[in-house]
Amino acid sequence: MKTLKSWNDVPLTFPSEIEESQFWQIHQIDARLMETAMAGGQLESTTITIRFDPRMLARLKRLARSRYLNYQSMMKQWVSERLEKELHNQ
Repeated sequence: MKTLKSWNDVPLTFPSEIEESQFWQIHQIDARLMETAMAGGQLESTTITIRFDPRMLARLKRLARSRYLNYQSMMKQWVSERLEKELHNQ
């Protein structure tokens, strides 16, 4: 079993679910790498600026509060989910 110590060693996409299954049968994620993922993501992050209409931002914050989330975390989750969907559809 090969232990993966970097997310760069994991392919972004697989040609099929069968090939993805075969990959994971012989690879495993390093425990420290998994811990960083479970603790909130990668070790480093980059700050960006996105401009929103104040009403849209208020709606985002209200929605996040109703889910007991930080609005920025909720938005990162949405972007991550959409990115996975887009990469899977390629």
